[in-house]
Amino acid sequence: MTDLLGLLAFDRAHVWHPYTSMTEPAAVRLVTGADGVRLTLDDGAQVVDAMSSWWSAIHGYRVPELDAALVEQSGRMSHVMFGGLTHAPAVRLAERLVAITPDPLQHVFLADSGSVSVEVAIKMVLQHQRGLGRPERTRLLTLRGGYHGDTFGCMSVCDPVGGMHSMFTAVLPPQVFADRPPAPGGDVAGWADGVRRLAAAHAHELAGIVVEPLLQGAGGMHAYDPACLVVLREVADEHGLVLVFDEIATGLGRTGHLFVSERVVPDILCVGKALTGGYLTLAAVLTTGEVARGISASESGVLMHGPTFMGNPLACAVALASLDLLERRDWRADVARLHDGLTSGLAPLRSAPGVADVRTLGAVGVVQLDHPVDVAKATQAALEEGVWIRPFRDLIYTMPPYVTDDDDVARICRAVARATEVA
Repeated sequence: MTDLLGLLAFDRAHVWHPYTSMTEPAAVRLVTGADGVRLTLDDGAQVVDAMSSWWSAIHGYRVPELDAALVEQSGRMSHVMFGGLTHAPAVRLAERLVAITPDPLQHVFLADSGSVSVEVAIKMVLQHQRGLGRPERTRLLTLRGGYHGDTFGCMSVCDPVGGMHSMFTAVLPPQVFADRPPAPGGDVAGWADGVRRLAAAHAHELAGIVVEPLLQGAGGMHAYDPACLVVLREVADEHGLVLVFDEIATGLGRTGHLFVSERVVPDILCVGKALTGGYLTLAAVLTTGEVARGISASESGVLMHGPTFMGNPLACAVALASLDLLERRDWRADVARLHDGLTSGLAPLRSAPGVADVRTLGAVGVVQLDHPVDVAKATQAALEEGVWIRPFRDLIYTMPPYVTDDDDVARICRAVARATEVA
């Protein structure tokens, strides 16, 4: 116990956590192990991870198939540079991604993380326009309420007011923001008129459109009408824009589709988070042949990006095993079951004091309050029910592993209810 206390003390004094002060840090819990859908805390408590480690651990923890892939690949090689070299895990992963995504997406760039994949996608958009002889097209059309990562290109296409990066506005490229799309059943036609006018007014300077399809994640967990994606595709085609779908959060089954891109096909697709089942950081950017040819026609002749750990063999091997496992399981039935359980379990909260909205989409459940969440109180209340959640802003939400059973889904809903009472 003394060693554990020492770890926590050093952590508090020296270790930064996401969106946390170093001088007045928020409390953290020490995790000593994880198995199935449960995290073991330093006091021995085992709690259901209702967050899938920020939406990535879709199979849970200590997954035998993923463990075996990691160990087997480490016996061959853990890493090798991707410049001038290649290896089977990377090639096979690219082959698999091309096979499971829409046909036009034929070319794969393996990135370090979700944020990096969006940065790469932005570079692709800009280089493609240069290759077409339109270097003046440097701005991006995106949506209010969006979130695409914490690096500089990503920050520029996040919500400029309600997002997390407003203090950097003066140093970010100024992008063009359309209104947040309406929720399912909302006024798509009115929203579409506004988007079309905005795109037409800026067409001479726009290079592409960057959006999270169907579900805006860390910008507010907002689900919107699928018809909006059709509008964005039409606008992109009308004005010669590259349409980018950021499916880092929505991809690999979370919304009930393997990819939302099955419904409307983008020119560039970013995939991350669940790609390795939460084991290692890895993302991918897929493009059409047309985009690839435009990039190659730019003055550099090559895509100007190449990270040190690009195509890391360990991550690629685990990603392949994760995709194998996803295909062998009836993930659609799992996600449908989670959706039903979250929908029925959270429905009573619609009439609870302080609740503004309750919504579900696939394996996502959201309770939106009419006030900011008291994160410390909400977290503790959920832990007392045996569940780990991580609320933010005015949202208490869950995105559990697909393997979460019905009893634990019910437990999660009770924990969210408890958190809502005290938040």
